[in-house]
Amino acid sequence: MIIGGGPGGYEAALVARQLGAEVTLIDRDGLGGSAVLTDCVPSKTLIATADVMAIAARSRPLGVRIDIDAHGPDAHGPDAHRPMAAHGALAVDLAVVNARVRDLARAQSSDIRDRLQREGVRLLPGVGRLAGPGLVEATGPGGERSEHHADTILIATGARPRLLADAMPDGDRILTWEQLYDLPELPQRLIVVGSGVTGAEFASAYHALGSEVVLVSSRDRVLPGEDPDAARVLEDVFARRGVQVLPRSRAVAAERTASGVIVRLQDGTVVEGSHVLMAVGSLPNTEQLGLAEAGVAVDDAGFITVDRVSRTTCPGVYAAGDCTGVLMLASVAAMQGRIAMWHALGDAVAPLDRAQVSSTVFTDPEIATVGLTQRDLDEGRFRGDVVLLPLATNARAKMQDQHDGFVKILCRRGSRIIAGAVIVGAHASELIHALTLAVDRKLTVDELALTYTVYPSLSGSIAEAARRLHLSPE
Repeated sequence: MIIGGGPGGYEAALVARQLGAEVTLIDRDGLGGSAVLTDCVPSKTLIATADVMAIAARSRPLGVRIDIDAHGPDAHGPDAHRPMAAHGALAVDLAVVNARVRDLARAQSSDIRDRLQREGVRLLPGVGRLAGPGLVEATGPGGERSEHHADTILIATGARPRLLADAMPDGDRILTWEQLYDLPELPQRLIVVGSGVTGAEFASAYHALGSEVVLVSSRDRVLPGEDPDAARVLEDVFARRGVQVLPRSRAVAAERTASGVIVRLQDGTVVEGSHVLMAVGSLPNTEQLGLAEAGVAVDDAGFITVDRVSRTTCPGVYAAGDCTGVLMLASVAAMQGRIAMWHALGDAVAPLDRAQVSSTVFTDPEIATVGLTQRDLDEGRFRGDVVLLPLATNARAKMQDQHDGFVKILCRRGSRIIAGAVIVGAHASELIHALTLAVDRKLTVDELALTYTVYPSLSGSIAEAARRLHLSPE
């Protein structure tokens, strides 16, 4: 029995069927969960449009001229009434963008449903809760209830946006990231509260789309959880492009006005805008699951406690994904779900190793990381060496007029094994895979330095950084 149809749930269901188990999956919100319907797929689809806008807006040094009317080539056609936002000589039609976002999310959810059905997974609409040892109670959309016995139970109920009592979303002007895709027009002045991954990504995207953006950060810098060199690059880019960042500023309230919103900060400052996006973290969907009665432990924030093979403190009950708070990434949720089924059904399994997980912040430029960090090195958790190679020295980056970003590699002193890496720049989410393999396979900088790369290519900087570590004194 699997409760929740996000990446942790549906990937677990596929593995369990592959291993011969009978599988029932209870889903409330739609297959794919928030990753597909309201978070990863929608946000990265929006960012794809923002990337095109950003590239086009900065293409003049490459000899490209784009001269269009702010209302597009069909300004006098049937779509002329649609609100569009100008960004220099470019314009974005938010109605088309949001329709595409929703269509892609629905299509991805439908694909997941079709795959699960082809594999023989029984799908139940509704919600589930633990009702006793090896027992799940399902409640359907109409309130009908049924009980299901299971040898193994997986909880994969995800998380939701955290809300502030004095900044409750209305879906119109005060928004969570789940509500952005119903906006009829681009925000004229968007206030983003929260400078973590979600806040930084949407600040970057909406500025590229043409909005004026103010980013309210309660910390000293943007992306406080990321590599400090990477965060510094993004702050410099934001400053140069006109994204206003308010550091050490804690928002305490957001209110509607006649024409927009105001955000009140803790120091009494008032920030005015047309819309506000609240990106102040997530809360786990772990209420009303019968966890306490079943003996499933949760932490102080309500996240389910799991070990490295996804076991909870209740025998036979596993958990995966954002409801565990381990690493709130779709890729980690999926792997936790797979690991749970491999372990429960007796297949070979390797416990989750957080040091092998790669992740990306989809800002412009992208920030991708894997393995141990600069903080680990600075705080003495391992002895090592580090090289930071600016992408501005890369021939392909020069051809593409890319000036912002770098490749950073950290290796262990003595063994020279690659321990971690950071890439900042265009396509960092793709480039990081080579270094993820290096971390996972425990390659040395010497082995990476001896591999061939295409010339010219951005990946050439990965091998060049490794060569510099190869030559650096221990």
